[in-house]
Amino acid sequence: MGVLKWFPLSREGVSACGRGGQGVRVLLALLLLGGGGRAGADAGDDLEYQVKAAFLFNFAKFAEWPADAFAGPEAPITICVAGDDPFGESLDAAVRGETVGGRRLAVQRTRGLAKLRDCQIVFVAGSERGRRHAILSSLEGAAVLSVGEDDGFLTDGGVVRFVLDQNRVRFEINLAAAEDNRLKLSSKLLRLARAVHPPQGG
Repeated sequence: MGVLKWFPLSREGVSACGRGGQGVRVLLALLLLGGGGRAGADAGDDLEYQVKAAFLFNFAKFAEWPADAFAGPEAPITICVAGDDPFGESLDAAVRGETVGGRRLAVQRTRGLAKLRDCQIVFVAGSERGRRHAILSSLEGAAVLSVGEDDGFLTDGGVVRFVLDQNRVRFEINLAAAEDNRLKLSSKLLRLARAVHPPQGG
């Protein structure tokens, strides 16, 4: 196995982490993103969401969906942003030209609850805090990997929650919600999570 590089919290570091097929090494590198003080709120937010965009792309590599989650064999893995998009072009850039399991990746933005059930990954933006429970309720029974940032996201039935830990983007997993949504998450992904609820083996 190659040596894991330290990727500073910079555009170059995010670009190096966000693309390519190195699997778990890429996720490990993303977890190491950190560094000195932020240049400013806007710049910090921009880099934070570049990292989160790279994570969303890499989550697709470590999750399995049932066949009926897709309209057909040629259907893409669709990452949907529910609410105000904090990513700008970074999410589109992270998935451009990429495939996972023979499926291309696509990005959509929407506020319509019905459309979210057709997505494979749904990022619930902070603008939807007041609708979080309604969004997650609308996804019950759908094979959707929901991702959010707010306190209470996992308690409300979300699958993955981003957290900031010492200026690094980490994530926690609600394994019970993933199983309820008929998703299979790689053991490698579970090991990289800051926390898994309920704890494995508990």
